[in-house]
Amino acid sequence: MARKILDESVHEIKKTPVKSPIIFAGFVGPGLAGPLAIGHMIEKLKMSEIGYLRSKYLPPSTVFIQGRLRHPFRFYSNKKGNICCVICEVPLKMDGLYNIASIILDWAQAKGCRELVILDGVASEEHDSKTFCAAEEDLCRIMQDKEISMISQGFISGIPGSILNECIIRKIRAITLLVKASHAHPDPLAAATLIDSINKVYCTVIDTSELRKQKEKIGTEFRELSEKYKEHRQADSGMYM
Repeated sequence: MARKILDESVHEIKKTPVKSPIIFAGFVGPGLAGPLAIGHMIEKLKMSEIGYLRSKYLPPSTVFIQGRLRHPFRFYSNKKGNICCVICEVPLKMDGLYNIASIILDWAQAKGCRELVILDGVASEEHDSKTFCAAEEDLCRIMQDKEISMISQGFISGIPGSILNECIIRKIRAITLLVKASHAHPDPLAAATLIDSINKVYCTVIDTSELRKQKEKIGTEFRELSEKYKEHRQADSGMYM
């Protein structure tokens, strides 16, 4: 029997005054660059978990690291409520992605989101410490001034593509920041490069030195998630060209 989730929404567990935030999001992809970067931002900005996403399209799984259980699709906010993070630590299948994207953006619009930034990796043999972007023209110009090159053409699929499509329809300002990341292993260097670019563009001060030193630790903690991603990547991963 199919499971029934009647309330498909972002279920808020903490009332935080979130107003007109920039929202950063990271999903399972090459090198786990997005989730690793978002997780580090959450830690360094001392963000609090404020909710999680409920949807019948989420895989029937939960996440635990160092024995601690947590929902796989979580929402966070800083104390001021002007920066939010969305992190998903399970691979998502194609069916239902528009449903999940709509839930995220319904919540973002209700909070007056002023910009949505998706952090992701592009599968590569080696990382080159460069960040690329795809966005509407005005945002691309801003990024180029910060030494972030525009991707001239290509396509984006998976949950990042679903969210960006929905942002275009709803006229929400959105961008994806991309770095080359390992196609086989968790890549903390790629995640650190994403955060360094965020520091440049959004005037944050997030130290990445610990992230750059934690390759072995991160590789151990996220090995299983990385393997799960490799199993799904041909059919369900985001793709960039």
